[in-house]
Amino acid sequence: MVERTYRCSNCLDSTVARDFDVSHLSVTCEDCGEFARFVNDDVFEQYRAFEDSPPEHLDWDRLDRAEKFLVSDQVVREGRSIEDFEITEG
Repeated sequence: MVERTYRCSNCLDSTVARDFDVSHLSVTCEDCGEFARFVNDDVFEQYRAFEDSPPEHLDWDRLDRAEKFLVSDQVVREGRSIEDFEITEG
C-alpha cells in the first residue's frame, strides 16, 4: 500500500505519514499538543479547495471546521457530489 499523509485538523500544520488509507486518525499533534483528528491529506486538499472557492449552492461559511471536513471526506472518499449536501435550519 502507498504511504498516506494525514494533517492535524486543529492546527492544520502538522502531518504524519502512515502505510494505510483511512479517512482520519486520532493522535497527539507534535506541533500544537492537542489530541486531534488527523485527516487524510486528499480530504484536506478538497477542504482547502472549498475554502478557496466555496460551493455555490451550499452556505459553506455556516459550517464549522469539523462539518467542512466531513463534507470534504464524503466528496473525496465516498464519491458523493457536493450537490448531495444541504444545510437545514434547526
